[in-house]
Amino acid sequence: MPGGAVSKLLRLGVLVALVAAAAVPQNPPPYFAVRGARIVTGSGPVIENGTVVIANGLIAAVGTDVVIPPEAWVIEGQGLTVYPGLIDALTDLGLPTAQPQRPGQPPAGPPAQPQRLAQGPEDRPASTPWEVAADALNPEDRRFESWRNAGFTAVLTTPQQGIFPGQGAVVNTAGARTSEMVVQAPATLHITFRSPGGFREFPGSLMGTLAYIKQVFLDAEHYGRASAVYERNPRGVKRPGYDRTERAVYEALAAGRPVFLPANTAVEIHRALHIARQIGLRKYVLYGVQQGYEVAGTLAEAKVPVLVSLRWPERDREADPEAPESLRSLRFRDRAPSTPAALHRAGVPFAFYSDGITNPRDLLKNVAKAVEAGLPREAALRALTLHAAEILGVADRLGSIEAGKMANLVVTDGDLLDEKTKVKLVFVDGRRFEVRESARPAEPPRGNLSGRWSLTVNTPQGSQQVTAELSMAPDGTLSGTVTSPMGTATVSHGWLSGNQFSFTISLSMGPQQVEATFSGTVEGNRMSGTVSFGGLTAEFTGTRPDTSVGSAG
Repeated sequence: MPGGAVSKLLRLGVLVALVAAAAVPQNPPPYFAVRGARIVTGSGPVIENGTVVIANGLIAAVGTDVVIPPEAWVIEGQGLTVYPGLIDALTDLGLPTAQPQRPGQPPAGPPAQPQRLAQGPEDRPASTPWEVAADALNPEDRRFESWRNAGFTAVLTTPQQGIFPGQGAVVNTAGARTSEMVVQAPATLHITFRSPGGFREFPGSLMGTLAYIKQVFLDAEHYGRASAVYERNPRGVKRPGYDRTERAVYEALAAGRPVFLPANTAVEIHRALHIARQIGLRKYVLYGVQQGYEVAGTLAEAKVPVLVSLRWPERDREADPEAPESLRSLRFRDRAPSTPAALHRAGVPFAFYSDGITNPRDLLKNVAKAVEAGLPREAALRALTLHAAEILGVADRLGSIEAGKMANLVVTDGDLLDEKTKVKLVFVDGRRFEVRESARPAEPPRGNLSGRWSLTVNTPQGSQQVTAELSMAPDGTLSGTVTSPMGTATVSHGWLSGNQFSFTISLSMGPQQVEATFSGTVEGNRMSGTVSFGGLTAEFTGTRPDTSVGSAG
């Protein structure tokens, strides 16, 4: 990028920072009060025409007969509904994510040092359980703002790479620095069943990975016992060896942190329960569980809480549209949204998590599908609030609107699970955030932008290839991701009106986050327009090879 463009971007970043600073009150009021609203407490009956008072980041009072401090900033709540802040029970928000690399492009940073292949469990392959999400948290991750604008005020974020990737942290979705965001850390011990390498490296298969996980827990138990004996009387006792993996796993278990085990299908759920019994886990949580409709009774007998992925199964977009699908796949795709209802009927504690969904508004849409499949609305809301807090061990602070808890609240203009409802205000730790949506034309969409688009952006440095994975709702709202040489970004403020469209992504350029807005027109499987970023404008064209996508409506 030319030096003049970089200078413009830096000046833009300074201007944005100054405007943002001017928009935030230098001396925010010590008290807020939402008066005369419908209050869904999450732990008790709904309060009609109630009031919530917030003081110093906490809920000071809630009810119909509440004294409002004279210095409080009063928000009139007629026509509004107040909910507990929503919780995404498993994600990687705020943590580094792997960036895509162009073919032939050398990897960024210094060359990687050659590593010896793991030959056995003592080499601790793909194991970093000592890493805690809070230590790597980036408060400037723009996804926090997207999740907050959708009503999510807290998340469990955890490392994802490896067999023992690390330990999760419950964090709020607002804060200038990590210390302001962390609610509890470490909070959970995360496990995956992914083998790190091929057959030349241990473990080279699923069976090897499962055996390795069991061995680590046995080693951690032995470490705990040997260390206790040695600490009581070290003289004449052989000193235990030091192993970070053993120590971290033992300390997590001793502290009572839940162990997260993956299990999505019925077979995987049975396998995870068997492994947990073999290891002797006293506190664990299964995540995935989309085929829980087949084994809800088994989960109830095991008395194990679960996290249900909201990324409902769908047909592979890359698959041949003419190829027949198996009856098993069709049944799974059809019945997966009924899992929460089956778990609710069986009395299994459950919460929801995003599972890689890039647009947080899609989470509520997918929860609504579970409601359509038989889940009571109240149970759906609790799975997003109080039940999630209980499973994550933070229900004494989050999950419901009760005096003394953290002031994490969502204020909407209607039922939270209604597609037309808008989030108006969000409180995180008592800080008020107003959610504003950009204006969009009212003309109904002509066509459908859903699908994978190959875009060519003409920059001063030459053409750049960009891939847009777009999904369009019936009203023209766009969501999805855009992958460019600078990484993958989430689409926000996207819409199609008539044949005109617009969507925005956020790009990292040095220390600055710069928004790029694509706008133009679409005709069938071709689009064209301009992309504006940092005061600069470039033209682009795009094509979509999948001609099977029909028009909206």
